[in-house]
Amino acid sequence: MTLASNEDSRSAIEQVRAPKMADLVAKQLRRQIISGALRDGDALPTETELLEQFGVSRPTLREALRVLESEQLIEIRRGARGGARVRIPTADVAAKNVGLLLQLRGTTLADVLNARELIEQHCAPILARKRTKSDLARLWKEVEHGESAVHNSRELIHVHADFHGLVVELAGNETLRILYGLLREIVEAGTYTRIAEERTASYKGASSHRHLVEAIEARDADAARELWRTHLSEVSKYVSGGSAKTVIDLFDYV
Repeated sequence: MTLASNEDSRSAIEQVRAPKMADLVAKQLRRQIISGALRDGDALPTETELLEQFGVSRPTLREALRVLESEQLIEIRRGARGGARVRIPTADVAAKNVGLLLQLRGTTLADVLNARELIEQHCAPILARKRTKSDLARLWKEVEHGESAVHNSRELIHVHADFHGLVVELAGNETLRILYGLLREIVEAGTYTRIAEERTASYKGASSHRHLVEAIEARDADAARELWRTHLSEVSKYVSGGSAKTVIDLFDYV
């Protein structure tokens, strides 16, 4: 291979690796959104202003905005009163995407339930060690809510999921909280389909929740860990014991 051909090859590789101008524009706008310089609901500058700010062509700018729109960071409205506005994605949006990915991969319900156990089982002892009076007030309120919902299976499932989410939230790890939220809809759907098959609800969860809060109140991290590990294992065994075996099976029911 000649020197000239080597240089041509390097040039081609550099062109492939170099980010497109539209991606660079999208990156700068994305950074403004993530940093809070642009907040949810804020209008982006006009197209004319953005063209002047970034010094790019109109097609390049529009491609950059389409990238952000595909990421659900902005919403573009057409027409005389249109324009681009910041739209911060919610956890529900992410959960839908994760749920779709799990369905496409044929993920089993048992796999999701196991992931949920791994996320949650560490939160109870953490909360027992760090809990505050405010935490206890919120926990006891959820326990009472769950005990009042025992005769309404659909409400009971949702209330119990709220309690589990609260334990994760109060443990103080934002990443675990988000991960729990991504799996919550699937876990709720699995629980509901299992109960629907039996036409009865299991009320053991309410007493387990009460015992957990008692351990947290006593700052007994070991007891909280064991109580929650046992509870989560029992719930997983119950939910995965139904006819729905994969995530995609669940959404035939709901």
